[in-house]
Amino acid sequence: MTSETPTIRRVLVAKPRGYCAGVDRAVQAVEKALEQYGAPIYVRKQIVHNTHVVRTLEQRGAIFVEETEEVPEGAIVVFSAHGVSPAVHQEAAQRRLRTIDATCPLVTKVHNEARRFASQDYDILLIGHEGHEEVEGTAGEAPEHIQLVDGLDSVDTVKVRDPERLVWLSQTTLSVDETTETVSRLKTRFPNLIDPPSDDICYATQNRQVAVKEIAAQAQLVIVVGSENSSNSKRLVEVALDHGADASYLVDNSSFVKDEWLDGVTTVGVTSGASVPDELVAGVLAKLAEHGFDTVEEVESVEESVRFALPHELRKDLRATV
Repeated sequence: MTSETPTIRRVLVAKPRGYCAGVDRAVQAVEKALEQYGAPIYVRKQIVHNTHVVRTLEQRGAIFVEETEEVPEGAIVVFSAHGVSPAVHQEAAQRRLRTIDATCPLVTKVHNEARRFASQDYDILLIGHEGHEEVEGTAGEAPEHIQLVDGLDSVDTVKVRDPERLVWLSQTTLSVDETTETVSRLKTRFPNLIDPPSDDICYATQNRQVAVKEIAAQAQLVIVVGSENSSNSKRLVEVALDHGADASYLVDNSSFVKDEWLDGVTTVGVTSGASVPDELVAGVLAKLAEHGFDTVEEVESVEESVRFALPHELRKDLRATV
């Protein structure tokens, strides 16, 4: 009589995952501001798109507002990692607010490109998602020159003044493959469309997509930890489905993982968006372990070593108190 070999249930955890340098910088900016100046510290929009991070900072004394006009005159306000338009900076100055600009340096790079091409009278096609804070901030740098291209379907409606003076830029958190496809279709219409001087999609977004492709090819199910309003997290779900996973779901934390997802599954891939602290991934791994997924393997695709300094307004005051 032979006994059946027990089924091995394993988890492949993508690396890199979670916090990128821009998110780490922005979250630290709020934490350090609370330590340096005391509560409350106001933050315009969510500092990063993660409900757990926002809730944790609220508990420490951060107050999140939608618009600058909600901040009391003369108070301290932190601008989120997604960036703001020049109009927002002007509003803050008019209200005599002390600002800490936690815009990710890679978003600032896109803002600088927008201003430079606009000053040279180019039309700028900004590939991104309508309503996203980053897109609003970038478009605000040169509203007369920028038009949004939101997905393949909008390519055919693009109208430009001079197809010989045309450049594309992009939101930093898009799907690399989808953006490439959009640019290709744009170039079919506008063969002389100029590429940005350097890649606008940030290193962290690209690296996390490369990593999820590797685990999706080996997993029946990929769980992406991230909030519903996180663009880069949602893209990871799409990439996983496009590269071999039978199913992929976005979860804010372990409580969102449904038991029925695991029926008949032997290999689960796990990753997280660039604004997700690793404690939330640990919670998902613990939940999977309760269901027998206790063989965990980390799959590293790319090594990351990028770090960004804190916003200069904050560094100056921190140095003064040392």
